[in-house]
Amino acid sequence: MSHVILCDIGNSFLHFYYSGKIWRENPYDITLKKPHIPIYYISVNTSFEKRLLDSHKKCINLAPYIDISTSYKGLGIDRKAACKAISDGIIIDAGSAITVDIVEDNKHIGGYILPGIGTYQNLYKSISPSLDATLNFGVNLYSPPQNTKDAISFGILKSILFMIRHTSQTKKIYFTGGDGKFFAKFFENAIFDNTLIFKGMQIAIKEIEQNIHQSSN
Repeated sequence: MSHVILCDIGNSFLHFYYSGKIWRENPYDITLKKPHIPIYYISVNTSFEKRLLDSHKKCINLAPYIDISTSYKGLGIDRKAACKAISDGIIIDAGSAITVDIVEDNKHIGGYILPGIGTYQNLYKSISPSLDATLNFGVNLYSPPQNTKDAISFGILKSILFMIRHTSQTKKIYFTGGDGKFFAKFFENAIFDNTLIFKGMQIAIKEIEQNIHQSSN
């Protein structure tokens, strides 16, 4: 699907996908794209969305067309798009927040939200200046820590990993997001796929095209 540009508008950056390539852009410095190529987008940030619409005229909001079976109230459009990309498994989007969504037989069963690594660190810092420490990603997670930096790192990483392991059990896990690649290495039944949301968007576009084709016949 190289004839369109896909855009996932988040709370920090705009992530683009075109012809197999992914890149991110600062919302205050969006590069001009080729005017004849339409941009299909989803957004969780209305102010960043407006900046895209002000700079590019051929933009289509995919949100009304991304529908999944779920009883969850208030499921974000980015989570819907990711869930649309798989039929069974657990989706972990590890960014500023960590979202966990369970999909079975193309149905969204439910999910939950954890703070992201950076949010955890800010929380510790707000408790006491002595807890303001950089994360040790190589901390031993199987032995009690012996210093404050490792103690914080252990607490953050172990709590996140324990929740994911408890939820996933034997299910396949799909990691995405900025910290997804790091967390994926702890699970044998996991893959890291930073195109997951874009795959869901592509499926939605194909469904739109199919509906147009059927209605014209």
